[in-house]
Amino acid sequence: MATTPRTAYMAAFDRAASPLCRVSRFRMAPRPPLVALKNVRLQDGQRPLFDGVDIAVEPRTRAALVGRNGAGKSTLMKMVMGLIEPDAGDRSVQAGTRFAYVAQEPVITGETLLDYAASEGAERWTAEAWLATFGLDPEKPAVNLSGGEIRRAALAKAFAEEPDLLLLDEPTNHLDILAIELLEEELLQARFSVLVVSHDRAFLNRVTQSCHWLEGRRVRTLNKGFAAFDEWAGKVMEEEAESLRRLNKAIERETYTFYRSITAQRTRNEGRARALNAMREDRAERVRDLPRELNLGVDSGGLSGKLVAELKGVTKGFGERTVIKPFSTRVIRGDRLAIVGPNGAGKTTLVKILLGQLKPDAGTVRLGANLEPVYLDQSREGLRSDMTLWDALTPGGGDSVLVRGVSKHVAAYAKDFLFQEGQLRQPISTLSGGERNRLLLARALAKPANMLVLDEPTNDLDMDTLDKLEELLETYDGTLILVSHDRDFVDRLATSTIAMNGRGDIVETPGGWTDFIRQNPGFLARGEGRGTRDEWKKASTGGTSAPLDPRPSAPAPRKPGKLTFKDAHRLKELEGLLASLPEDIARHDATLSDPDLYARDRKAFDKATANADRARTLLAAAEEEWLELEAKREALASA
Repeated sequence: MATTPRTAYMAAFDRAASPLCRVSRFRMAPRPPLVALKNVRLQDGQRPLFDGVDIAVEPRTRAALVGRNGAGKSTLMKMVMGLIEPDAGDRSVQAGTRFAYVAQEPVITGETLLDYAASEGAERWTAEAWLATFGLDPEKPAVNLSGGEIRRAALAKAFAEEPDLLLLDEPTNHLDILAIELLEEELLQARFSVLVVSHDRAFLNRVTQSCHWLEGRRVRTLNKGFAAFDEWAGKVMEEEAESLRRLNKAIERETYTFYRSITAQRTRNEGRARALNAMREDRAERVRDLPRELNLGVDSGGLSGKLVAELKGVTKGFGERTVIKPFSTRVIRGDRLAIVGPNGAGKTTLVKILLGQLKPDAGTVRLGANLEPVYLDQSREGLRSDMTLWDALTPGGGDSVLVRGVSKHVAAYAKDFLFQEGQLRQPISTLSGGERNRLLLARALAKPANMLVLDEPTNDLDMDTLDKLEELLETYDGTLILVSHDRDFVDRLATSTIAMNGRGDIVETPGGWTDFIRQNPGFLARGEGRGTRDEWKKASTGGTSAPLDPRPSAPAPRKPGKLTFKDAHRLKELEGLLASLPEDIARHDATLSDPDLYARDRKAFDKATANADRARTLLAAAEEEWLELEAKREALASA
């Protein structure tokens, strides 16, 4: 082959290059992976869980492992670590590679958190430092820990072990937003490799550089961060659908030709028969591997009053700790309210006050009329580990579930939430975290509700389920109150955000998480060791209350405006109506609840119906007028 000027130049460069230059060029070659699986197969019952899986984890890379609940992500991570042997295929690992693993549900052992964090050989001083980094007391007993403390302790232990590869299975579950952001920072600065399973899109968007997608018993790899995953996965699914369409067409053509040949010649072409059967088996496998669709639905029930809840000057404390300083807000029908803040800030306390389940220490709470709330509690109350899935869906017994007013067989309803019929008689303790959360959703969404309260609904759910839940909530026409640490989930759904910083301070901002952060930078920062503004002023002036601020004092505020006497009087009248009309409606409804009333006394039935309708009309009009006058009063007061 003739030598071109470029190849001659490159040859001369290679001959003249120093050994150091040649070593440098050699080091630019791709490094071998820390661990790799090649053509791995693992049987799970009658069908393989993995069939020809290839995955490699390279040094100093941060990769996401994504897939549906039940696809085998946790099993694959354990196989990467060597905790599970494949039925076929090869696993190769660099000599001396150290692994650390944070399971989806860590188990804390030992007398203290320091004993636990150093239990796998980490230096005690290193373990102590990492526990402090994650905000934990090393001498704290390793019992009676909250979900967030368990998660942070497991993360501290893993970091202290200084691995070459850290595997994280749903690491953001039970962590508050500040702890999630701390974990993100530590991972971004880490010198080890990371393989993480998570449903938290904001977390994955920030920390990952590549994605491994476990789907259809195989792994596909994208050499880009998770931010590019959805678009790429959509194209892959489109290609798979087109490939299946072409296969169906080929089977139709081959079937026609094959049977026409038999009819015409009365002889069987065995080669063609084998080819046709192979195509049919291929199609059956592809269809079997298609993900099943979650069938979610919600009934917003009867229309609630325009006003859902109003808090005025509400405070709440426990012992010497103030959870809620004087706070006022108003929730209107159709609002999508997110409540965010660190663990222990009082988010669940505020929810219970909004629902009327907990009385404030001071202030007033007004609840709207005709509220039908459904509360999905993060503690999974009502689910005993020894009860079966069947028992959980039919607490009253029997074999049917009343789903939004329609009776449905328990097996059919369970199938809507991706449960197999064989799971119905299994104890709940055998279900994964994602399956338990789907079960909670199934129980909650069976009831009509014009007010949905979801406390940490995203824990353990895969992204397909999260997407379905988001689609459902976007079309829900009732009132939504959402407590979540999932920033992406809040951004997609919330129309306003209440933030609590754990020191009693509360702010409310229109929009979702991103809007809140932009308008209130630093509000959620940890406050340990910081005095109040008044304490600082007192210390800086030697105990006096005179301010040291050199700026000129602000002019005295204007006296706030007031409503006219007529408007103020009408506002009091309306408040009386808002208190009495719901009682009238309840009394008329109680009369109408008599099933024999219509047959026994038609006039009494018609009168009660008319009175109930008139009271509801008056209540709706009173709420509208009261809201207008309240807005006017607040505008005058702030002018």
